[in-house]
Amino acid sequence: MLSPRSFLDWIRPVSVMPRAGPFEQGVAAYERGRYLEAIRCWKLASEAGEAEAGYRMGMLYVKGEGVVRNVPDAVAWYDWAAQLGNVEAQFQLGLILLQGDKPLLGPYRHETWRMSSAVRLGEKASDLHHLVFPYGTSVERDVEAAFGWISAAAEGGKAEAQTVLGNMYCEGLGCEKDLDAALGWYLAAADQDCAAAEFALGDVYYQGKGVPIDFEQAASWYRKAAERDHVRAQVALAFMNLKGTGMPEAPTEAARLFHNAARHDDAIALYNIGLLRLKGHGVAKDIDRAETALRKAARKDYFPAIQALADLYSHGAGAEPDLREAAVWYEKAAERGDVQAQFFMGRFYATGTGVGPNIRQAAKWFERAAGNGHATAAFNIAIFYLNGSGVERNVKAAIEWFERASEGGIRAAQLQLGKLYSAGNGVPRDHKRAGEWLSKAATGGDPDAKLSYALFLLHQEEGPTERLEQVRSLLSEAAQTGHAPAAFQLGVLEMGRFGGAANVEAAVPWFSRAAGAGHVEAQYTLALLYLDQNSAMSDAKAAAAWMTKAAQAGHAGAQFHLAVMYCTGAGVAKDVAQGASWYEAAARQGHKVAQFNFAVMLGKGQGCEADPQKAAEWFEKAAEQDMAAAQVALGDALMSGSGVAQDRDAAAHWYRQAARQNHEGAARRLAAIGVTLVDD
Repeated sequence: MLSPRSFLDWIRPVSVMPRAGPFEQGVAAYERGRYLEAIRCWKLASEAGEAEAGYRMGMLYVKGEGVVRNVPDAVAWYDWAAQLGNVEAQFQLGLILLQGDKPLLGPYRHETWRMSSAVRLGEKASDLHHLVFPYGTSVERDVEAAFGWISAAAEGGKAEAQTVLGNMYCEGLGCEKDLDAALGWYLAAADQDCAAAEFALGDVYYQGKGVPIDFEQAASWYRKAAERDHVRAQVALAFMNLKGTGMPEAPTEAARLFHNAARHDDAIALYNIGLLRLKGHGVAKDIDRAETALRKAARKDYFPAIQALADLYSHGAGAEPDLREAAVWYEKAAERGDVQAQFFMGRFYATGTGVGPNIRQAAKWFERAAGNGHATAAFNIAIFYLNGSGVERNVKAAIEWFERASEGGIRAAQLQLGKLYSAGNGVPRDHKRAGEWLSKAATGGDPDAKLSYALFLLHQEEGPTERLEQVRSLLSEAAQTGHAPAAFQLGVLEMGRFGGAANVEAAVPWFSRAAGAGHVEAQYTLALLYLDQNSAMSDAKAAAAWMTKAAQAGHAGAQFHLAVMYCTGAGVAKDVAQGASWYEAAARQGHKVAQFNFAVMLGKGQGCEADPQKAAEWFEKAAEQDMAAAQVALGDALMSGSGVAQDRDAAAHWYRQAARQNHEGAARRLAAIGVTLVDD
């Protein structure tokens, strides 16, 4: 017997769970990662007209899940679903058409396969291509179609589509520019708490896009988006706080916002929080964390961060500069086209700073910087071309770069052009052009240019005396700036070298000024004036003082005269050893009279230890410079075997050389050994 309950259960209809359809089965399979089963189910669902299934198929082709990734195939599915009113498909289709999708080349890329198969198979390839990729391997950009589909999705209530549509109205993409329409769509999306729309509204009020600029409104919208962790909004609001735009300056709040955005690896935020930590502005100063942030931003190829890192390592901040690291980042900036970095790299390679010296690399970077308008780099590469340093010598190229440097205000380039045309160095001599360039350089106030122009005027063939006043003016202007070479030339001018009466009293102050500034030739000239016993300026002690300075600076003539002064006791205490020492110094610089005198002292042991061999060597050096007395002395040494092996023929050779200079003693010696002048 059935119990009443059992009976009721028996007659009550059994509740059966409805079986999931193909679409739901596909969703379940997809969530388990069973993509092929999901594809089978969604294809069945799409055949039944389910638009969502078509959208999901498009998504698989975009992601390459269960199928070979191919955006054109995704477009086909999105288009089918979009036609049926699927809002997500409409939006995704619009985004793809807005940007287009170019085929990528490389190993295992669709377009690479298509191109190679076309070469291999010829006409037969088209059928194969259609079979494998029926919709092709690329999608052409179509902003009008994109506008239509994104509009449809926006009208369907999708907040992201409404935001993108607002952007399109702002920029006039696929439609007429309409800022009012843009504002309306941004507001619609913002009503749905869309952070991207809130950020866009911040931009609208910050930039005054169709509305009056209102920084407070802008900050309000940026703040809403920032609170939803919208990175660009955080960055924008941080800048407003940092600069005090529409609000009091708040560097601490700016640092907090940059820090939050930097956690998302945003390059701009990383760069700015790095700068703030570097300065200790709004946040504790922390060089290490600043460097880390800047390095992260630089590795994202953010150009300002690359520049900042280069400067940081170049100058150092709380630590010693690291020029090797600086060179690495300057080179990255240089490769990105930063003209100052290109110039720095030229200088680094030229000097071996942070890199191995490489004159070719230096030339390369100077020329790149010059091509980008860097005037000093243009001057440097001009010098390289002029000298053939790191590049093949090319005077024409040098002149072109000098001219560009001149246009950039580099007076030294004008001076070089003047000198090139004046000397005819690699170009035809052109006095007119030379004068024009030197005049330009001199007008700029550069003392070297004034001196060069003055000397140019003095050495013109047609009547230099007519230009003396202009020359005097140029030299005086240069000399007044402390330019020693100009002061020296003024002294020369006053001595009447270029015409006019000599005025020693007027010359001496200019020579003194130049000599006091370390001009060696002026020191020597001044010493000679004081040494002249027939001059009213005669002053042996002053002569000795200036001669010593010039000699110590390496002036061979001064060394010779100082040696004479020590040997004779003129203006100094007589000291033959000092005399011998200074003769040797001048002799080593090729002064032939000093070579002869030093040889005599070595031969006699005056002021030094006698050394006939060395004496003969110095006689020979002076003899080779056609000094007749040295030639006779060397001949005597060869005849007697003093310091050298006896050699009558060699002695005769040197006697002949001296005799040809009308040396009486040489002729007598030749006669004594029975050799005629023409026997050589």
